[in-house]
Amino acid sequence: MAPAIVTIANGAKWQDVAADRQRHRDATIEEVRPPVPEFRPEEIPLNTTAVPKRILTEEEIKITSTDVENLVKKIASGEWSSTAVTNAFLRRAALAQKLTNCITELLPRRALDRAAELDQYLATHKKPIGPLHGIPISVKEHNGLKGEDVNAGFVSWVGKVSEEDALIVQYLWEAGAIPYARTTQPQTLMQIETITNLYGTTVNPHNTTLTAGGSSGGEGALIGLRGSVLGIGTDIGGSIRVPAANNGIFGFKPTTMRLPTAGWIHAMVGAEAVIGTTGPLSTSLEGLRLFTEMILHQKPWIKQPSLVPLDWKDEASFFPDRKLRVGVIYNDKVVRPHPPVLRAITELVEKLEKSPNVEVVNWEPWKHDLAWEIIAKIYFSDAGAEVKAAVEASEEPWTPLAKFILHENPHVREHTIPTLWDAVCERDAYRTKYAQLWNETAKSSPDGRPIDVILCPAGPGVAPKHGTSRYWAYTSQWNLLDYPAIIFPTADAVGEPEREKPFEYGEGYEPLSESDKYFYDLWKQHGAEGYKDAPISLQLVSRRFEDEKLFRAAQILLEEAGLPAAVPA
Repeated sequence: MAPAIVTIANGAKWQDVAADRQRHRDATIEEVRPPVPEFRPEEIPLNTTAVPKRILTEEEIKITSTDVENLVKKIASGEWSSTAVTNAFLRRAALAQKLTNCITELLPRRALDRAAELDQYLATHKKPIGPLHGIPISVKEHNGLKGEDVNAGFVSWVGKVSEEDALIVQYLWEAGAIPYARTTQPQTLMQIETITNLYGTTVNPHNTTLTAGGSSGGEGALIGLRGSVLGIGTDIGGSIRVPAANNGIFGFKPTTMRLPTAGWIHAMVGAEAVIGTTGPLSTSLEGLRLFTEMILHQKPWIKQPSLVPLDWKDEASFFPDRKLRVGVIYNDKVVRPHPPVLRAITELVEKLEKSPNVEVVNWEPWKHDLAWEIIAKIYFSDAGAEVKAAVEASEEPWTPLAKFILHENPHVREHTIPTLWDAVCERDAYRTKYAQLWNETAKSSPDGRPIDVILCPAGPGVAPKHGTSRYWAYTSQWNLLDYPAIIFPTADAVGEPEREKPFEYGEGYEPLSESDKYFYDLWKQHGAEGYKDAPISLQLVSRRFEDEKLFRAAQILLEEAGLPAAVPA
């Protein structure tokens, strides 16, 4: 695709830049063959997840209903060609865009050319080119693709062009993957919803009055509609996990500096007080594992020396002959989760308690309000000057949640070098205290072992109403501690209000905090009916650099609870 020429740098107004980017996106979708139909707004149902089966062919449904681990086998065996698989996902992604507004551009020519090359390779060599041979991969927009515009949600950055693929995309390419779709993200990237002045709002496929989450919200919505089964997200406060949870899919935030980040674009490059990471979103737990293991197998620290040189460890080596010890957080003592989340975690714990292979213990959250204060203080060490400049250079309006996290955040300040040092010391002291508390759980264990993982909510509720995602701390807590985390769906969704009654707020409930009152009021306003069909997801967390142990723990937890390790198609 040609780089954007309608830009702020060339004298255009922000409205013209946005209109041009949307025209470009629509033009790439029109290249998909056969074309997918248009929908009038009144034709789009509240829950869009059944629409693809009415539009796509039987073969396309079969292909796009297959998870990564099985797609790999079917392509390698020759049952399906890379070209057929890629075209099926291009069509379903085009449909997902029309239903949820999750795409910044499709890459049909680039993707189908790559698929043809892979089909020829398989025919010639009788073996796949790599472990992800022929697998279409969706990519959050701010991860650069060679020769493509990259703007990270800022109107003023339209016209920037990546000179090469982001390093993580390069490794996926080497493994045989096919980049075919680029997905939406919010203004500034620092929101847990997805809305920009460039593309508008990305909605949740299960209930369009709810948010898809952010900042990898385009990935969440696209994978939630199976317009992709494996995609690249990024996370500095919940940006992989919130969209995964909101859309009922799997997501993985690794320990920082394990997966490559070179070639992504964002503000405040070089800030190290709190570090973001790349990571996968998928329709299956195995999809997350395949993605992560494949990247680490290629030793990315050789090309990006800031990464930790740590090979992938065999997950089977964990818990071969002992119970999994799970600490449980029901409530972080700052914001009480909404009834569906409390019900889901309670029901899951009841199942685990019946398992001879799992020991469940209560985890008392320690000053999670302080954790938010610390991380909110170090997100914007320049008081957001670079972010503000990027927004204001185009005169585009601030979106409400970008304004909330930067302009209305009482913890944001412009640091001097000494105050930044002090803030980093606060961060490390908090990490040390949390490690101490984790270690002390060994005292209650018969074999003197601490807990292995923490099971907790992924947020204060299911997918929120648009514009209301004003509490990050169920996910940002683990960014501050740099603990890896996996989001998994509970195979449940918000339904009849009667199911939530045992977990309702008590009579005369006294909110724990201002944030708690905000979410209490939202539940009282909307109730179960307002969140109808929203998937209910939970989060599993382990200690720093115990990523592989976390995967094994998640597998055990799902097996023992009788939950699927893949989203039912």
